[in-house]
Amino acid sequence: MVSFILNRELVTTEKSEGSSLLDFLRYDMGLTGTKTGCREGDCGACTVIAGTLNGSTVTYRSAVSCLMPLGNAHGKHIVTIEGINTGHLSHIQQAMVDHDAIQCGFCTPGIVMSLVSESISQRETTRDSAITSMAGNICRCTGYKSIERAAQEIAEALADKDINDPVRWLVEHGQLPDYFLGIPGRLSAIANDREYPAGYNRTAGGSSGSDIRIAGGTDLMVRHADELAESGVIRLSGRKELKGIKTEDGRCIIGASATISEAGESETLKEYFPEISTCIPLIASEPVRNMATIAGNIVNASPIGDMSIILLALNADVTVAGSRTSKVLLLKDLFLGYKKLDMEPEEYLRSISFKYEFARALFSFEKVSRRTHLDIASVNSAIQLRMEGDLIAGCHLSAGGVSPVPLYLSNTSAFLKGRTVSVESLQQANNVMQEEISPISDARGSAEYKRLLLRQLLFAHFMKLFPEKINPDIGKL
Repeated sequence: MVSFILNRELVTTEKSEGSSLLDFLRYDMGLTGTKTGCREGDCGACTVIAGTLNGSTVTYRSAVSCLMPLGNAHGKHIVTIEGINTGHLSHIQQAMVDHDAIQCGFCTPGIVMSLVSESISQRETTRDSAITSMAGNICRCTGYKSIERAAQEIAEALADKDINDPVRWLVEHGQLPDYFLGIPGRLSAIANDREYPAGYNRTAGGSSGSDIRIAGGTDLMVRHADELAESGVIRLSGRKELKGIKTEDGRCIIGASATISEAGESETLKEYFPEISTCIPLIASEPVRNMATIAGNIVNASPIGDMSIILLALNADVTVAGSRTSKVLLLKDLFLGYKKLDMEPEEYLRSISFKYEFARALFSFEKVSRRTHLDIASVNSAIQLRMEGDLIAGCHLSAGGVSPVPLYLSNTSAFLKGRTVSVESLQQANNVMQEEISPISDARGSAEYKRLLLRQLLFAHFMKLFPEKINPDIGKL
């Protein structure tokens, strides 16, 4: 049984938890303002906002409903375009009209909901943040300049927004219906009876052998949507022990169900790893980051998974649970082959952790893709360096897109350790690195092209971290 508040109403359903929220909204509830587009989280036509109770307040984030398993809506406030109706056009809707930002109209509900998510966020809304909030929305009529002009006006209307209580401010200014004020109390009354106990797995606790574990769902809902809709689901996103980001015994510990957005916003993570703020915008769009989990990016085992590459360079380890005893593995040892992990069928990731010596460590992440944002990498790479004087005292280098697995470059890392930063050292390191990788030609480029890209990314890391020692012209062929 899944229970959540849909706009104004409490909804309870026995429909499969693995079916998509989008289909439930349109075909079960008749809320056709949420449009069906790509079903891959790319176009944003199905964008809604999902509110999660945090203490006595509700935090709202945009989400693509095509990739949200219905079970993940449990205990939340799901708001569609119909749910923001106040009887008059809000400043967001009016700005879209005034600037002719509506053409065929198919993309408009998703764009409006992305802007509502931005307006309801506990942060200052600017023209740039409003435009960024719509990064996951595609207008097939290509009316982007009109939409940008609307975003400017919306940002001006929100200039005095109370970031401490944006919901109340928006209600008082007639921009949200007043039922939003009662949502925290109503959500707290929904029994969280679908949180599975820590020991629940597919061989115990009442699940069947065909049950599928799912967290954020942003990958599985693309690849196995039909199977999920017809199978039993073990929902990991509701487990309290898998949430949160904390420090303990000198390590930063990330709960497996922490989302990529939560990682980017975590003050704890920023203290240990300040570069996270620049890495996160290069990964997917905001609605997808709001749903996708760190563990999901890892267990997907994609050779170009951005978070896997970043965490490999942090020399992270993972805690695997689900069997009688949990085990801890270095992340680099988790990947056995293409899409193959050192995990049993009943096991799942519980947490990811790393020790980051932020007082002395240097970090760089680089990604090459056809688009700077919202794209999958052709090749990506990350490096962590610890310096003692002019010497590299410690090095962890990783690369994606050049091997069947997200690759920790053990030999290259060992080669750089103990050396000074120089063009000669990098040229020699590249020779070692080229022996470690085994790229193949595919839709994202030839094997030769990927070798060249990784060489350039190696130089790019050192140009960024040591601009006084490595001249940008050196990296050119």
